[in-house]
Amino acid sequence: MAHWLPLIDTGLILISGVALLIGYRFIRRGQIQYHKWSMLTATSFAALFLIVYLLRSALYGSKLFAGHGAMRVVYLTILTTHTILATAIVPLVLVVLYRALTRQFPRHKRLARVALPIWLYVAVTGWVIYMMLYQLSFTRT
Repeated sequence: MAHWLPLIDTGLILISGVALLIGYRFIRRGQIQYHKWSMLTATSFAALFLIVYLLRSALYGSKLFAGHGAMRVVYLTILTTHTILATAIVPLVLVVLYRALTRQFPRHKRLARVALPIWLYVAVTGWVIYMMLYQLSFTRT
């Protein structure tokens, strides 16, 4: 089971990112109710990702990147920016959701414009980190 958890986690954040993009498209078309459900779906899958990730990390620890040289620098740069922005996006999304659910739409819209690209970056880099850790072949020397 432990070897499936990273793939499951990556799937959860991928679904979150897709729901986010669909929700963005809905709001651009003025389909507010569909937008709401898409964004709640995105948030739910991101929350599931976080739960699985924290449990996996607590139970099994972290996997170290096996690459070296320039690839290691690329990986560490992606990981660092991903970690910082993933930490920042949580309270940002909670405020955006609160403003939407309490019908503070102008304030919601202003902050959502900041949150959207950050959330998408975190989702995409999460997938890239998974690929670099679990799918690309590196050898330690």
